[in-house]
Amino acid sequence: MQTIVTETILTPVLALVVWSLIVWIWMYATRIPAMQKARIDPQDAKHPGTYGDKIPTQVRAVADNYNHLMEQPTIFYALVFYVYLTGAENPLNIMLAWAYVGLRVVHSLIQNTVNLVMVRFLVFCVSTLCLFAIAAPAVMVLLSGAS
Repeated sequence: MQTIVTETILTPVLALVVWSLIVWIWMYATRIPAMQKARIDPQDAKHPGTYGDKIPTQVRAVADNYNHLMEQPTIFYALVFYVYLTGAENPLNIMLAWAYVGLRVVHSLIQNTVNLVMVRFLVFCVSTLCLFAIAAPAVMVLLSGAS
């Protein structure tokens, strides 16, 4: 079992899925009480942003972060599955995948607590560089095989 956890690029995918589910719980654990306190009828929430001014910024930040976890990480998931299915996983890719997940967790913690935008942006950029570092060699292998 230890070999599977440390030597496959798929485990970071599971880790990010689990983190996304934790943030989902965090989102509703803060959003529902805030909506109740603001006396917002759940039906009024059918259109995003319609009640935003009644919900505290800190509560909205967690919902925004959950949305962020549904955006760029889709590239991560697709990239990891591509690398795995083409047999291109290697220790560097595994390390980069774990770095990406760790950085996304840090990004969430920043956004959901202190929400310092420039710090959050820096973490986002570094995590994106991890994606480039995984994708670029895969593209190079693909192009070298196409000639």
